[in-house]
Amino acid sequence: MVSLAPATGVLDGVVHRFPVRVYFEDTDLSGVVYHANYLRFMERARSDMLSVVGIDQREAFETGQGVYAVAELSIKYRQPAKLDDALTIVSHVRALGAATATIHQAVMRGEEVLTEAMVTAAFLTREGRPRRQPKLWVEAFERLLPSHDKKRVRP
Repeated sequence: MVSLAPATGVLDGVVHRFPVRVYFEDTDLSGVVYHANYLRFMERARSDMLSVVGIDQREAFETGQGVYAVAELSIKYRQPAKLDDALTIVSHVRALGAATATIHQAVMRGEEVLTEAMVTAAFLTREGRPRRQPKLWVEAFERLLPSHDKKRVRP
């Protein structure tokens, strides 16, 4: 019996790469990826990146430590993705705060950038208030900061 696992991304130095295939359900009537689905692709890639570096979001939620929520997002659509395209979501951690991580993401088809976004995720209590990220998580994010972009966590 063959055991299958969901697609997972890989770390390439400080860059996370996550594969996505465009299915019919991802497209609109014109045959291109519906604009909101790029956000879904990027969310999956960010979640996978956290998992790859050892951050267990489910455990943090279940134990009441906190959860990540998108606090800020800017996105630029450059070219459309189409049915059956093989895409790669490329994620780079750009900045780190006591309760936030800012991540640049690009949706790529080969070498072509289709969509880019800058996403700031905030670590929040269950009541929705900012909370310091767990120390081990901060250390994991720091390892993903490019050396020339290293920004210390604010106290």
